[in-house]
Amino acid sequence: MITPGTSNWQLRDSERMIKGNEGLLGRKHVLVGMTRVRNESPILPDTLDYLGQHVDAIVAYDDASTDRTVDILRKHPKVALIVANGAWEEDIKARRLAEGRHRGLLLEIARAELPHDWMFCFDPDERVTGDLRGFVGGLRAGDCDAVRIRLFDAYMTPDDQAPYRPDRELLSFRRFFGPEQRDILMLWRNQPDIFFAEQHAREPGGTERVRTDLYCQHYGKSLSVDHWEETCDYYIRHFPFDTYGRKWSERKGQAIHTRSDFNRPLYEWGDALFANAVRI
Repeated sequence: MITPGTSNWQLRDSERMIKGNEGLLGRKHVLVGMTRVRNESPILPDTLDYLGQHVDAIVAYDDASTDRTVDILRKHPKVALIVANGAWEEDIKARRLAEGRHRGLLLEIARAELPHDWMFCFDPDERVTGDLRGFVGGLRAGDCDAVRIRLFDAYMTPDDQAPYRPDRELLSFRRFFGPEQRDILMLWRNQPDIFFAEQHAREPGGTERVRTDLYCQHYGKSLSVDHWEETCDYYIRHFPFDTYGRKWSERKGQAIHTRSDFNRPLYEWGDALFANAVRI
């Protein structure tokens, strides 16, 4: 078990390790998932059930949730270990640096306790479509070290704005998506030269042979009108104003869309969306 003092990314006083399914520890796995979460209880059961079809085990960092997130993680059979942080960091600069540190800690824990071939880094509001496990199984040793996945934002529209309910599957929950494509490095081999530094945030460093494949639906902008407003407030309060705050201040009250946030047409999920994709 990783304990303070045994890892380059040591646990802090505000952090504690929680065991989930101990039967997953110490076994060799093909694909392990890692995630950072905070107050994700409405969508987390579906997230874990969906990812549980593809990954062998999950490690999670809970960043001071005040809802049932930790309890949901602990009870799911695919969750092996949770780092629970009890102190929310308010400082804007510290919050940005924390992302890299949290993921670096999870990566080291997974390498020590969950030997694996591939790591999949996901957010709870993302759904990679297709057979993720089959895709990984089909990659040969010389193909690549890491994979960027094409991510598209889902939108609420005048005819599709009902809030997400926990009894629904999030995959394909919304009808329309913006054509803006972000290629996010979400999948990489378990190689020692792939690492997280504090400034890395979502993506690790040390990857060389990278391919782009698969597609991902992102629901951070479309769970509900209330969630949209909460998202705006989060970026306004906890991120630099010039790069995030101003943009999200302008988005308040604009949850329902007829065009994307970048003033482009919306498309249904599928070939028309992919053919009109604009990389950002």
